[in-house]
Amino acid sequence: MDKPTDDPERYRAPALDKGLDILELLADQPDGLTRGEIVKALDRGPSEIYRMLERLVARRYVLRSPAGDRYSMSLKMFDLAHRYPPTHRLVAQALPVMDRYAKEAEQACHLGVYDRGNVQIVAQVNNPSAISMTVRPGTRVNLLDTGSGQVLLACESDARRKQMLAEHVALDGEVLIPPDELEHMLEAVRATGYRQRESLQYFGVIDISCPILGPYGHALAVLTTPYIRRIDRHAIPSLDRARELMLQAARDLSLLANAAQSA
Repeated sequence: MDKPTDDPERYRAPALDKGLDILELLADQPDGLTRGEIVKALDRGPSEIYRMLERLVARRYVLRSPAGDRYSMSLKMFDLAHRYPPTHRLVAQALPVMDRYAKEAEQACHLGVYDRGNVQIVAQVNNPSAISMTVRPGTRVNLLDTGSGQVLLACESDARRKQMLAEHVALDGEVLIPPDELEHMLEAVRATGYRQRESLQYFGVIDISCPILGPYGHALAVLTTPYIRRIDRHAIPSLDRARELMLQAARDLSLLANAAQSA
């Protein structure tokens, strides 16, 4: 049996690489690309791109436009990611706790995990009122300028945090944060155990983000509520109370996540 190797080129699979290159390219193109644009972007021959695209369409990883001139990602990758057992178990355990929080705090909340340099939202629960701030599952949010991302960064080792920062690619609208300021923010998270600050994306929103911790203290995921204060006569729980409820929800999920890992 071959021993594992650190050389990424030792076992090359050119056809697989071509397919993955196409998927990674289309993942960043919400409007899709023509075959010619894909050929140009990947600097490969038209015939090899055509054959690979046909197979990806046949396997339903890629969709062809009705006019037949553009290709875009299907939802199959999203479906596969959510069938992955650890994520599925985490979401299944988190939803009842998130639902309880939303009812008690009268605020929406969402669950995020680290994914390829940013944060992927994997679950969302609306508050019970008619108006709620929603972050759709499947949305990717920035690692550096959101409470979710900063909590995930703060709860990792130095080596892992450097790797996450190296993998990060800015998404649309990212607010630039100097490295020294970011480190100060991460130190504050480590000191308090949560991140609370005005949103850098929306006026009138205060984000409260709390880590769901694994057995060794790193963050398996992050629970965030975009707290919105009401100004009418309906009294809702205060910001402090919402934070207490969010911290309790995260603690409950940390215990559940640890139990699931040891099972």
